Amino acid sequence: MAAVRLPRPHRDDVRIAAGGLFGGLVLWGVGLYSRTPRDPMSLVDRGWAVLVPLAVMAGCELMRRTRPRTALFIGTAALVADLLTRGSLATVVMFTDLMYAAVLYGSAGAARRIPRITGLVTVIATVWPVAAWRKPEGLLIGAFTGLVTFTPAATGWIVRNHRDTAVAERLRAEQTALLAEIDRTQAVTAERARMARELHDMVANHLSAIAIHSTAALSLDDQDTSRDALAVIRENSVEGLAEMRRLIGILRDDSGDREPAAAPTLDGLGALVESARTNGLDVTLDAAHDDGLPAAVELAAYRIVQESLTNALKHAGKGRVTVTLAQLDGSLSVRVASPYGDRDGPRAPGSGAGLVGMRERTALLEGTFDAGPEDSPDGTIWTVRATLPVTQGDPE
Repeated sequence: MAAVRLPRPHRDDVRIAAGGLFGGLVLWGVGLYSRTPRDPMSLVDRGWAVLVPLAVMAGCELMRRTRPRTALFIGTAALVADLLTRGSLATVVMFTDLMYAAVLYGSAGAARRIPRITGLVTVIATVWPVAAWRKPEGLLIGAFTGLVTFTPAATGWIVRNHRDTAVAERLRAEQTALLAEIDRTQAVTAERARMARELHDMVANHLSAIAIHSTAALSLDDQDTSRDALAVIRENSVEGLAEMRRLIGILRDDSGDREPAAAPTLDGLGALVESARTNGLDVTLDAAHDDGLPAAVELAAYRIVQESLTNALKHAGKGRVTVTLAQLDGSLSVRVASPYGDRDGPRAPGSGAGLVGMRERTALLEGTFDAGPEDSPDGTIWTVRATLPVTQGDPE
């Protein structure tokens, strides 16, 4: 059968045990005891007898952190043995430390029971001597018992509660920091998605115009047509580079010293439509809305019209493109209709991302979005419809 190995004592426990033993030896060496030889409790009237409980109590101090209940049980027996000798103050002091450690380092059940038991012992030690001897001096026994047992147990309970509270608060702080990091990551992801939509909406229109007019310039051997196409290409290139420069500047500027660039509003729809006409679209605009709409609503409506015109430039057939904005019953209705064109052919790169971006912008405002072909007296048209609530503020 293998021998049971005791855990290695904590270095602070070794220091406490050594200090208590050394102090007890000093008191014994100078002949300082707790009771006189004539005390009726001193059954063993030998000076060396106090060293036995002292040594046992010092040994228990080595287990105050690793085996607190065992140390308290053995220490209680050593204290009783010390009461039968002339007594040593060092033994009593080390016992109070064992009582404190048993509550602080012991199990939760022991930490609850020990203060109750010591409180009951203190009450008994106070009431019984007074009732038996009929003398007020009996209260001193209860006071001494409470000082040796209940006081260190109550102190250990208080310190344990503070320690547990500190651990709980530290855990809560770590959880809060983790949640904050998760929120930050989500915010960064959302901001990246928003910037990606901005990049697509701002640049796709100009790049589409450049591609279409460059194709026309290459396919038609006409000097005037080529000159007009190159003028349109240059205009769109300059505007696209300016918007790209503005967007990159926003991404690079993290000092916070500059004001952010103004977001597009519905007042800029006229310039947007003129640019589409320059690129070859036959566009009409009918906008009826109040001033002072929420910034998020104006930005979403502007981007929806911009992306719809870009898609019309890429895919629409010959005919008129109509842009209609109407404000009814606390919502802004946006409708862009264009000739259906050849929808059976391969889709141009980026067209799917444009619809996704428009749908996401509408969803952020808790509105409705729909896009698809529908029949009209002039034939099949491709319609983009969005309804944006105007009663709520900017969600960001």
